[in-house]
Amino acid sequence: MEGKEEDVRLGANKFRETQPIGTAAQSQDDKDYTEPPPAPLFEPTELTSWSFYRAGIAEFIATFLFLYISVLTVMGVVKAPTKCSTVGIQGIAWAFGGMIFALVYCTAGISGGHINPAVTFGLFLARKLSLTRAIYYMVMQCLGAICGAGVVKGFEGRKQYTLLGGGANSVAPGYTKGDGLGAEIVGTFVLVYTVFSATDAKRNARDSHVPILAPLPIGFAVFLVHLATIPITGTGINPARSLGAAIIFNKDQGWDDHWIFWVGPFIGAALAALYHQVVIRAIPFKKSS
Repeated sequence: MEGKEEDVRLGANKFRETQPIGTAAQSQDDKDYTEPPPAPLFEPTELTSWSFYRAGIAEFIATFLFLYISVLTVMGVVKAPTKCSTVGIQGIAWAFGGMIFALVYCTAGISGGHINPAVTFGLFLARKLSLTRAIYYMVMQCLGAICGAGVVKGFEGRKQYTLLGGGANSVAPGYTKGDGLGAEIVGTFVLVYTVFSATDAKRNARDSHVPILAPLPIGFAVFLVHLATIPITGTGINPARSLGAAIIFNKDQGWDDHWIFWVGPFIGAALAALYHQVVIRAIPFKKSS
């Protein structure tokens, strides 16, 4: 018993008041961590690297598959005469969240698994990738989304696709444009903040299991945000997803509120990047006496 009491006494006094708090205290172990330098604004050598183009192709395919599965799920729910015979809102949320989980897991080692211009924008603001790569990713994501929605229209047929709304985002009746914008800002903040937390380099250095589990909280965040905001905007939080559906649907219903699904996610991503970089990654230290 004396040995155990000694262990307890030493354990309780391991971190004294004079030691740093927060992530600083957590990093006081035998694992070395070096903060990676900020990505350059423009990196010419990227344009001559096959890995750069391979990453863009991965973003294109991932966004294509994301739109294909998610929009088909949405249209299946809309098509049914009664919601009881479909997967309902919960099923739509699982389709979006589950696909993000699977696709981030598959593409994280190639492109980082963004699959969303808002995520790319937030990571760019945090200097995690160059402007060249950010623009390239966004273009490939949007092209993938357009192709994914186009394949869905091919399966459903022009008439039925138009009748079912094409999976396009719009602010629901009873809500104002301000409501829709706010929902998109907060929803994207949740998503991008989760991305930052799940992929934090310092956390990865400390906990070796974090990189493997990173797609799970990201997909779960998408699922939860969809549960909350599908009744308001149909849930965008991904400008490529909204653009792809709007272009293929190509009706006023899909374009009237379309700006919300770019402005909202980009503001939410910027706020998440600011919060992570200024608050989370800059926890103050207690002064040693």
